[in-house]
This record gives sequence, structure tokens and C-alpha cells, in this order.
Amino acid sequence: MDATLVFVGRDSWSRPVYTYNDRYYVDVNPVSDRPPVLCTKLNNAFDGEPDTPIRDDVHITFSPKRDTWR
Repeated sequence: MDATLVFVGRDSWSRPVYTYNDRYYVDVNPVSDRPPVLCTKLNNAFDGEPDTPIRDDVHITFSPKRDTWR
């Protein structure tokens, strides 16, 4: 499966938040030299806690690009 996550901002912990199919996703490891660790947001809330990790078989692309801390 392929999914394009669209950057929508940073949550209250300064983590990048993305949307796909009306759901929020957060990168809990937004460091450019490490792979993203993506999770849904609890209760689909923009500032919700990271919840369920996405499946390993999902191919992710970022639009316009992956947002990282460094």
C-alpha cells in the first residue's frame, strides 16, 4: 500500500504532524538521518498522543517533504 502524508504543522511537542485520509499522523523520531517512526494520533486529535504505529508494509511519501528537527 502507498500513502502520501501531507505536512500540516507541528504539535505542542514540536513533532511534525501529517494527514492522510482524514487522519492525523505524527513522526515521533523526526531526525533527518534516521527513518521516520510514524503513528496515528490518539482520538485523531492534532495534539493527541502518538497511538498506533503504521504497518511496515505501507510505503510512505511526504508532501511537500519530510519535516525534521535537524
